[in-house]
Amino acid sequence: MQMTRKHGVFLIGVAAWSFLTWGMFTKNLYAAHAAGEDRPAGYWIAHSVLIVANLALGGVFAAWGAKVLRSRS
Repeated sequence: MQMTRKHGVFLIGVAAWSFLTWGMFTKNLYAAHAAGEDRPAGYWIAHSVLIVANLALGGVFAAWGAKVLRSRS
């Protein structure tokens, strides 16, 4: 499959959206924990794993999109 400039821009957009939404989720999760919200430990662990995994995916998409844009310049 040939990656075009549109694909690169799309991947960068997905990465930016991922960083924005998961960053806000991280902030809200931290605020809930700091406020003493009573949840089982599994809740905090599962959501922390989701945050790390999705931010890592965002990093992969950003790198991939940047590579496509650099090769298409």
